[in-house]
Amino acid sequence: MSFQALGLKLVRMATPFPLYKCTVDAQEWQRVAILIAQSRGRLVSLWGRESGGSSFAISALYFLDGNGLLWLELPLKSDEVAYPEISSIFPAASRMQRAVYDLLGIKADSAPDTRPWLSHGGWSEGFFPLRKNSTGDGVPPNITNTKYDFVEVAGIGVHEIAVGPVHAGIIEPGHFRFSVVGEKTLRLEERLGYTHKGVDRRFPDFQANDGHRLAGRMSGDSTVAYSWAYCMALESAWGWKVPERAISLRAIFLERERIANHLGDLGAL
Repeated sequence: MSFQALGLKLVRMATPFPLYKCTVDAQEWQRVAILIAQSRGRLVSLWGRESGGSSFAISALYFLDGNGLLWLELPLKSDEVAYPEISSIFPAASRMQRAVYDLLGIKADSAPDTRPWLSHGGWSEGFFPLRKNSTGDGVPPNITNTKYDFVEVAGIGVHEIAVGPVHAGIIEPGHFRFSVVGEKTLRLEERLGYTHKGVDRRFPDFQANDGHRLAGRMSGDSTVAYSWAYCMALESAWGWKVPERAISLRAIFLERERIANHLGDLGAL
């Protein structure tokens, strides 16, 4: 199946890689998700934004082999804060939908899992950090852990081992609950999202030409990769042609970064 067969008014974006954008309604939002899944396409990402005037929009990015990328945007009316869920079609959408609610306060209607993903008890109720009127006042002085529902395993000889989110090594923070019998792990419940730093809220404070500096500080071992990704997005949006020398220099720095990461991993092993 091709994107054109979906019956949508597609607009080809000015990007090196084939990318099409389309604005859809709620019915098309789910219909297209089903067709993409049936065609063995993949969900790349799902995110939301505040479009102004207390209205929001939810977006999904799909990849279909041989077609490229498809960006669907579903605008919500000013009195709407819910959209049709797609985690029953693409299970990977579940955590994305939960994150969108934590950040913006718009929820996936009828979603089976609505537990917080990025909010770990450090935000006051009704505080959504990516809303335009949000400030740091929504963070209470005393952080209290909230109850996190998960599937508990019970039985003779079963016990639970809790690990994290603070670890003794240099791995990313995460809270893990192991339900074990002896050396056999019956179930692992993981809770991530502790590295959320509000970077997406910080980007609008930068001039477009300076955004690569913030992108390069998102992950210390991928400074070149993140900066280059930001620059590619900006250059594609503005239709800039990058000089061959600049591309060569970027490639050299990227290769040095890749080698450094491999050497670091080998040293740790």
